[in-house]
Amino acid sequence: MSSSISLTLNPVPGFCVKSNALQPTVVPRTATNYPSSTTNTPSDVLGAFSNTPITIPKGLKVFVNIAWDTNVPPPPPGSEDEIQKAMRGEDYDESNSGGWFVPVVVSDLRHDKDKAGQPALVVDCVFNTTIKSRTLEEADFKAFIIELALQRVESQTSILLSRQIGSPNIASKGKPVARQVLVPGLLFPPGHPHHKSDTKAILVQELASPTATAPAPRAKGILKSASNTHTPTWTWTNDQRKIRIMIDVPNLTHAHIPNSTLDVEPRRVILHVPSLYDLDINLDVAPDTDPMFRHGRLGGEGATQLKRLRDLDVDGAKAEWRVAEKVIVLLA
Repeated sequence: MSSSISLTLNPVPGFCVKSNALQPTVVPRTATNYPSSTTNTPSDVLGAFSNTPITIPKGLKVFVNIAWDTNVPPPPPGSEDEIQKAMRGEDYDESNSGGWFVPVVVSDLRHDKDKAGQPALVVDCVFNTTIKSRTLEEADFKAFIIELALQRVESQTSILLSRQIGSPNIASKGKPVARQVLVPGLLFPPGHPHHKSDTKAILVQELASPTATAPAPRAKGILKSASNTHTPTWTWTNDQRKIRIMIDVPNLTHAHIPNSTLDVEPRRVILHVPSLYDLDINLDVAPDTDPMFRHGRLGGEGATQLKRLRDLDVDGAKAEWRVAEKVIVLLA
């Protein structure tokens, strides 16, 4: 069982890259990505607007802010050879416990405008500050971090981004947004105040079924395509003063956790396990129009009851990655 801890990110701007959408797509709308022009919109109109997904036209500019924060887990220790292999995107060997990777937290999309006043989108990719100096000093490593950021944005939003990028002479497009995130404690190195050891890692390995579906390899920095991910089933209960959400993850292994994210917002839960699972529970969308609620084993009435409950407790949220039980338990 791996415990997650709730941390506040206050990203420090690093640099910005500009890309554009290669094809039209649609992404769910969240409370953090309303257009700024909705400030004076009547509440009844805004309420209806909140259920409308964002349509991304082909060619729309997307600004990706690369930012730093000490509360994002640092990469694990690794030799220069391991780092170079990660930069080249070489396949990860599951038997190699010393695999090197770079954790990154990706924000929601935000509406903005470019210099010409045309609509654009902005997203923050936040890395640990320990890689800042190498990113700014080495062109190859910077290119690796940019590619990692673009692939993580693509994986989280389903927007296919152009690799013909620009480098605006700005530290960031707008101010990177502070946010609360859940991070597995085992991602932090021993001795770090946020580190939590995984005392059942050996037990999990012993209980692994030889007939189970082979897990996807862990991406060592450069991500593989997320096209083969699927939506896990989930249930919820009102557990005293917390809402308990249980997500079924039968193919999750200990090796997947370092690259996985579980993001909790007041009205939204987002799980991303690269090449394995993607789940986006949006409590501001009507159950009958949200495809994610069709994966919940709770029925229409249960879904409606969940949406009528209070906001999730982001500050007090706790998550347990129970690999042996094949479930993630979130209390918020």
